[in-house]
This record gives sequence, C-alpha cells and structure tokens, in this order.
Amino acid sequence: MKLIHRALALMLPLLALAVSAQQSQKFTAGKANEYGLSYTLPTTVLDIYLEAEITESTPGEFYNYARRHLAIDNAITAESRSARLLRAVIVPRGVANSDNRWLAQFKNGSNVSVTLNNDNVLLAVNADAPAPKELPAIPEARPAAPSPLSTDAARQAVTAEMTRSASVSKKAELTAQRVFELREMRSDILSGQADNPPADGRAMELVLNNLSAQEAALTAMFAGVTSTRTVVEHVVLVPDSTGISGRVIARLSAVEGLIDADNLAGAPITASVKVLERGQLPVDDKGYTKTFPKGGVAYTIPGTAEVAIQYGGSTVATATLPLAQLGITFGLDPKLFSDKKAPYCATFDPTTGALLTLDPLAE
Repeated sequence: MKLIHRALALMLPLLALAVSAQQSQKFTAGKANEYGLSYTLPTTVLDIYLEAEITESTPGEFYNYARRHLAIDNAITAESRSARLLRAVIVPRGVANSDNRWLAQFKNGSNVSVTLNNDNVLLAVNADAPAPKELPAIPEARPAAPSPLSTDAARQAVTAEMTRSASVSKKAELTAQRVFELREMRSDILSGQADNPPADGRAMELVLNNLSAQEAALTAMFAGVTSTRTVVEHVVLVPDSTGISGRVIARLSAVEGLIDADNLAGAPITASVKVLERGQLPVDDKGYTKTFPKGGVAYTIPGTAEVAIQYGGSTVATATLPLAQLGITFGLDPKLFSDKKAPYCATFDPTTGALLTLDPLAE
C-alpha cells in the first residue's frame, strides 16, 4: 500500500478545513419525489497522521582542535542522521459507501425533511445536521532552527586575520582566541567594567545577544552542529469487517524520513485493528429480534474495534473506536417522522451512520 501522496500531505490543512466545514443540505419529501428520499450510509476510514523527528549532526571545521583549544570533549567528529517516530494521531472519518444506498418512503402528504452532507450521507431527519465532533490536534511539520553558522552574527565573528590564515591549525587557534575575547567582552559589560557600556537596558540586551550569537557560531566550528526538524505524513487506512493484524502502513528511514510502506529502506510502522464487539440487531421486550420496518429510515448499529499503531516493538498510539464496517443496518419506522400530531426528529453520526438522537419534534 502506498503512503498517501506527498501532494496530499501538503494539502492536509486545507483538507481538514474542508471536512470540518462540510456543507449540508435539507431535502423535503413531496409529490415531486413521491414522498421518498434517497441517501447513503457511510463506511468508517481512519486518517492516521505520523509525526517523525529527523536529527542531523555535522562536524565543525575545527573538530580536531576542540579539546585542545576549548576543552570540548564531545565534539561531533562525523556526519550522522537519525530518525524517531514521535507520535501517531488516529482520526476516524466517514465516507459514502456506494453499496449502501437507501430510500426512505414517507406517508403521502407528509412534510418530512432529510439532511444530507455533500456525499449524500444521512445526517438528520426533521432536524439540522449534528454539531461536528471535536477532532484531536493534527501534528504539523516543523523546520529545523537556523544553524548558528548561518546567522549575521556568525559573519561578524570571523575576523580578517582568521580569513587570511592558510593554516587550519592557525585558524583554529585564532578562532579560539576570538571566543575568549567575546566571553571577556560580555563579562566586562555585565560587571560594568566595559570602556563603552551600552546606553540603556535595551541596548545592553542587544549587545549581549549579539556577543552570545557570535560565540555560539565560533564554538560550533569546534563542537559541530546538530539540527532537528519534524516531518508529518498522512495515511488513510480502511478497515474491513475482519480486522487488521500488523499491516505495514509506512516506514521510517534515518536517511529519507517517512517513506512508503513498500520501500524496504526503512523500519516498518504497522497498524492493527482488533474487533472488540460487532453490532447487533435490537430486540423487543420479549427478546425477539426486531424486523426492519417497511420503507424505514436506515441507520447503522456499529461495532467497536481497538486500533493500534506500532513501531520498533512499541505501541505508539491506541484508540477504541466505533466502525461502521463492524456493524449491522437497522431502520426507524418512517411513521415516526410523518405523524402530524407528534412527529419525531433524529440525528445520525456521519462517521459511522449510528443513530445519535431520537426525540419528539419541538413545536
């Protein structure tokens, strides 16, 4: 299975807005449609957002002289790159199931309304669409912080003498001397012994920050630089009615980051869907299974599953969720909604097709 296209990952914020703000429309049963309204029940899919941290280490120009000149014992001596999976976020979402279409038939002369979303999925009868559920925060990719060597202060820190020197050893010595000079300058300012102290507190802050940035840049020439960034990928998983056991949905590579499931260059990230409970038809007071009412308003009685994302022998995320695929279809008597004296209204979950509310229609 391919990791969802990179272009789609770039569109995630837009897609999230589109889903949360999905429009709905009301349709009324009347003579034109012979008092019948068609709609679709949903299948539950899982949007899985994977967030990984990529760390890159690069040795400084003078790493061989780090201990001698600056007493740095842990200088980076070789380029390296590592990756780790930070978290996985599981978000259920309903999509129209084209094989699960229905027609609700209401009494002639009734004035029943049905609310559908853009995909023709049933949201409500005689009512507005239910309020959207609050979704978990979706991770966003974060770029690495600028390297100390890429700042304006880094360019200021390099002296003409350092630039002219042809010897790496001599450059390292001059750079170390400059580090100590910067430390002394900062100490003089803080102690009030500077010959030309800053005019006020704001000026002092700017000067001290600049000196610290210069020192950080020169020190990085010995100690090396480590940068960290995060990447995010979006995988769509469609469970079936039997569950899923350890399916590889993506891989994590220290070199390439998050990659497709079929790219063996990375360690596997797997998903499992364990069936906990299947939807059951309701029974009456005598324990007999109820039958689907003629022309009824169909809805789903979903089942429940435990979804788990694993990586490197550990479980990264789990969620217990209702799934339409594990359920069964039942229906509400259409007379409930067309009764002129005491009509009812109902709302349904667009993710699973489950009945959320069934109440008398307020006058």
